[in-house]
Amino acid sequence: MITKEFDTITAISTPLGEGAIGIVRLSGSDSLTILKKVFKGKNLDQVESHTLNYGHIIDPDKDEILDEVMVGIMLAPKTFTRENVVEINTHGGVAVTNEILQLLIRQGARLAEPGEFTKRAFLNGRVDLTQAEAIMDLIRAKTDKTMNIAVKQLDGSLSQLINDTRQEILNTLAQVEVNIDYPEYDDVEEMTTQLLREKTADFEQLLSSLLQTARRGKILREGITTAIIGRPNVGKSSLLNSLLREDKAIVTDIAGTTRDVIEEYVNIQGIPLKLIDTAGIRETEDIVEQIGVERSRKALQEADLVLLVLNSSQALTDQDRQLLELTQDMNRIVLLNKTDLESQIEKDQLPADAIPISVLKQDNLEGIEERINQLFFENAGLVEQDATYLSNSRHISLIEKALASLQAVNEGLALGMPVDLLQVDLTRTWEILGEITGDAAPDELITQLFSQFCLGK
Repeated sequence: MITKEFDTITAISTPLGEGAIGIVRLSGSDSLTILKKVFKGKNLDQVESHTLNYGHIIDPDKDEILDEVMVGIMLAPKTFTRENVVEINTHGGVAVTNEILQLLIRQGARLAEPGEFTKRAFLNGRVDLTQAEAIMDLIRAKTDKTMNIAVKQLDGSLSQLINDTRQEILNTLAQVEVNIDYPEYDDVEEMTTQLLREKTADFEQLLSSLLQTARRGKILREGITTAIIGRPNVGKSSLLNSLLREDKAIVTDIAGTTRDVIEEYVNIQGIPLKLIDTAGIRETEDIVEQIGVERSRKALQEADLVLLVLNSSQALTDQDRQLLELTQDMNRIVLLNKTDLESQIEKDQLPADAIPISVLKQDNLEGIEERINQLFFENAGLVEQDATYLSNSRHISLIEKALASLQAVNEGLALGMPVDLLQVDLTRTWEILGEITGDAAPDELITQLFSQFCLGK
């Protein structure tokens, strides 16, 4: 793999703010040249690659020390970008890291675009697109299971599967071509048709199995948007606080306390739930509360899961019945809160799978987790450790297109179409799968994907 020649880029790779360490990164053929202009310490021409070196960053124009640093030197090609890479470890702080960044730019580096370090790793063959996207997934992971899926994809499990499938398709196309161009038997057309039929069935089964992981994988990656709804003062905010194990929402006995939508993430058995505590849905004359109620209705429409909270110590109200009717066709869990009080609710008018809970006593809250597993994972357990998951919307869409091309091959076989025409659809399948790894991805797609990365990555 020949590394492409690019200019030298720089960016701050740690979050801006106070911290023990801040890292300013350089990548490019002139990284060491630029660093030597501002570094005072060891002779960097004599240090080994992949070492940390003590010294100071100085402003040569002012002969002024900016910071005491440790500088990591990593020489091409054994680096993330396959270019010379320098990482300046400063004392974490907004002023000092920004000052060093500006100093490097004045010495000839260019401010990196979002995701440009990873883009260079892709362009230089260090990672493919699935691995590059896994890096961003790893950064954004909110649970250990989400992290594990990203790590497996970063290790190349999905890439290997896609590349192996593409190679098999290529082998099949080559064999079909040989059979057509150099027939040795009178029944070569029948043999070629049978080969296509068998291979297409194998490819279709493999991609269909992979697509079956998409729903689970996407949930693990993006989480479940969960709306907590109910009439005012049934315990929605208390439930949110209990699931979060901290007081995020204000809890009082006064109806209408929650005026706006509150969003927080919680880890439920390795699944990120985006919990949305909504304002109680009711008719009100309060203008501010009206806005909150309208936002609650919108959150309900967009939710993957609805937690409908009812007060088991009171009889059903018209508002309760309206919410039960409104959510009956949704992924819904009905919660009967306040079971620590005497029950007054008409259970014969409720779904049989309603879960009795007491947020006050922390009673049976684990039943919510079990029901989520039933709704979204068909009791199969949350994740198989050795499974390859589709979790990226782009990958899912491309696998669906590849399957459609394979189905076109099958339809052509059934209609008795010439084999050379069927090769077109099989070749299209091969090209679509190449878009997943980046082997056949257009430049516009690559630019758009890396623009979503954070600056400095």
